[in-house]
Amino acid sequence: MRRIRALLAAIPLALAGCGSVSHERTGGIVSTNPCADATLVELVPPERITAISSYSRDPRATSMPLDVARRFPTTSGTAEEVIALRPALVLASDFTPPSTLSAYRRAGLRTLVLPISPSLAASEQQVMQIARAVGEIPRGQALVAHMRRAVAAAKPSYTEREPEALLFLSGNLANGAGTLLDEMMRRAGLRNGAARFGLAVTNDITNEALLAHPPQAILSAENSSRPAHLRRAMFAASGARVKDIPFPGSLMNCGGPVVIPAMARLAEIRRGLQP
Repeated sequence: MRRIRALLAAIPLALAGCGSVSHERTGGIVSTNPCADATLVELVPPERITAISSYSRDPRATSMPLDVARRFPTTSGTAEEVIALRPALVLASDFTPPSTLSAYRRAGLRTLVLPISPSLAASEQQVMQIARAVGEIPRGQALVAHMRRAVAAAKPSYTEREPEALLFLSGNLANGAGTLLDEMMRRAGLRNGAARFGLAVTNDITNEALLAHPPQAILSAENSSRPAHLRRAMFAASGARVKDIPFPGSLMNCGGPVVIPAMARLAEIRRGLQP
């Protein structure tokens, strides 16, 4: 019985590699990468998009306005589901399981695997990678130019000091050095307080450590969460003057067009922290 079940489970992937699925491509684009979703909808007309990642319709994970995400069908990114859509191009992430990528290849799907961008330069490069893959180089160049203008507009004047802030991604998990968010904070004139705690990339910061070295501000999308309540109560009890500032979760996860509103929000926060 176990052998029969194993054989049945293997049928969908076996079909992915056989000639029965190598039908004419629809010409559409499927994105299973939630960060590529936001760039894709900026570069191509809606009719070219067959599906975007299901994460983009999740309010807790999306990097685009929900009303935009709801205009498109979504996919969970399984090999069977994507292959059945017969796209001309798949935008995947480096979190995609190797077995799924292998199934895409066996089905003859053209696939672009995109990692997380650790810097503004890498984000610009990724926009152009997608633009070349979809045949929209001028639109990609225009988007990169818009991103650069947003970064330039967020730059503080030489007379402004750099307030210290910590950005919490969720719970007690703070954004550290060497990330896109860290660079955006610095370019917007905010000093990332994670440096004082020796954080590389992202890691937890205990409340005890925070109490010993309170930053000027804490940025978080989870102002109603239990960890956020505990931090506020702790600072209130200690008399530490730490501002609790909302920063949308939709601006935390990706680069590309997300850089534009993220830089504007970070610059707004910096101005609000000036004396």
